[in-house]
Amino acid sequence: MINNIQKIINKSSDPKLIENAFKFATEAYKDKFRASGENCILHTTRVALMLDKMELDPTTIALGILHDVLDDVPGYARKIEAKEIEKKFGVDIGQLVEKIADLSRIQYSLSVGMKEKKALTREKIENLRRMFLALSGDLRVVIVELLSRMDGLNELHYLSRDKQKLFSAETLQVFVPIASRLGLSELRRNLEDVAFSYLLPEKFKWIKENIKGQYEEREKYLKKFIPHLEKILKKERVKFLSINYRAKSYWSTYQKLIKHGMDFDEINDLLALRIITADVESCYRILGIMHKYFKPISEEINDYIAHPKLNGYRSLHTTIFSHEGKITEVQIRTEEMQKEAEYGVCAHWSYKEKINLAKDKENFEWTKNIPEFWKTFKIDFFSNKVFTFTPKGDVIVLPKNSTPVDFAYAVHSDIGNHCESAKIGNKIVQLNHILENGDIVEISTNKNKTPSKDWLKFVQTSLAKSHINRLTGQEKSGFRFPMPNFIRKKITEISEASKKKKEQKELLKKEGSKHIYIAGQKGMLIHIAKCCNPQPGDKIMAYIAPNRATVLHKSTCNVFKEIYRKFPEKTINASWE
Repeated sequence: MINNIQKIINKSSDPKLIENAFKFATEAYKDKFRASGENCILHTTRVALMLDKMELDPTTIALGILHDVLDDVPGYARKIEAKEIEKKFGVDIGQLVEKIADLSRIQYSLSVGMKEKKALTREKIENLRRMFLALSGDLRVVIVELLSRMDGLNELHYLSRDKQKLFSAETLQVFVPIASRLGLSELRRNLEDVAFSYLLPEKFKWIKENIKGQYEEREKYLKKFIPHLEKILKKERVKFLSINYRAKSYWSTYQKLIKHGMDFDEINDLLALRIITADVESCYRILGIMHKYFKPISEEINDYIAHPKLNGYRSLHTTIFSHEGKITEVQIRTEEMQKEAEYGVCAHWSYKEKINLAKDKENFEWTKNIPEFWKTFKIDFFSNKVFTFTPKGDVIVLPKNSTPVDFAYAVHSDIGNHCESAKIGNKIVQLNHILENGDIVEISTNKNKTPSKDWLKFVQTSLAKSHINRLTGQEKSGFRFPMPNFIRKKITEISEASKKKKEQKELLKKEGSKHIYIAGQKGMLIHIAKCCNPQPGDKIMAYIAPNRATVLHKSTCNVFKEIYRKFPEKTINASWE
């Protein structure tokens, strides 16, 4: 370990900062041990080595060394410790270490869901990802946490089965997609495969056993094909630096197999060829040569150099029939693009100081596509939101500066109307208390309690304001000027239309499908689709299900649109009259 530390210190542009961070961490971690029994300093040193390999700046490496200092420190002592770090290493590092300590809050929702065996909805998972980024507030925190998690996954066998499942589910559902969005493909592959092996061990074992022969067969073929390809490129006098291949992760393969009915023959990129070139011009020349000598699959050609992916990924992709007739995916990119593909946003950090955008404007035109936070580290696109939890682990997203009263109304209007008190982390707080990211809010109600007009002074959401105004008589009703006849007539028309629609809904409840016409006929067996829940007056269409029942959808329903795209012959017109 000492040799590794010294290597980082010697290589650093700020050796004093790294040396002081190690000294401080050694003392701070002296009584801190991980589940494996090893001291925390060994874990944080490995994280620092990974950051150093990515060629990140001294501040980020120092953060990697110190990132667990505030872990498991109680709230009252955490502020004191954080101030000590700020005093020693500056406000920037102090705040970053404090942010990392707060990230453990997102585990709450997953742990509750697992205890109650509730599946997480797509919306809830996306909110957890957004909460993670909001709590991080800085990309350096995100990178260090992802690397720390990668190292932690290697120690999962020391934890209980429940903790293994929680840690793995959290990794696959929250952290892997974030790593993917930041272009950290090497880290993403490592995270997802280890998490997969613990979360679904039987499926992991099955795919590993069944894929072994596939890998070996394709590897054997590629080892023969690469020399053949090298001869062609030399003959065509085109520059290339290397030709190699990479294996698709087990998790990605499993996801793709599910889509293709578990048929390995449908997956052409288990092992993909990579051709690394000196410049962009050579990338396009090689693509032309590949298509000159080998027949391409036209729908499998993608130009991610001209049109980079949202995470900044650049490369040319094509799928060809080789000289042996085997289908092979080929990726063509420069050395710089290869580094970006492996380290994503980190690659931009490591060389951003060396880029002269004014001088090399043409070569680096693509940097305009990089989100601003890649350049400044700051994640402030959720700065106007606060992410909170109910005691059952549901995520409630509110405007910044929201209070327990806003939270209560967001859960349900009755809870807001009868809100009496609030607790955050089992501690009673005032109703005008400002909520923070990750707060677990518990509302106590009293059926005799009603809203106070004083609540209007601090609530933030329009929903809360509307209910409070209505129940405290603060809403100003009536008109202060004579109402023209055309307005009065319009109001009457709207009122009557609303009344008619309500009557139709009631009729539908009582008499079910008697008033629904399918292709002009009524009396058919009909199910109302739960995804869009069409009501009388909505424009509707129907789908004839395999059991011959007819399922009614709104014509604007996305689920129905997908059904129509796949099975147009099974869709049919429908109406309420």
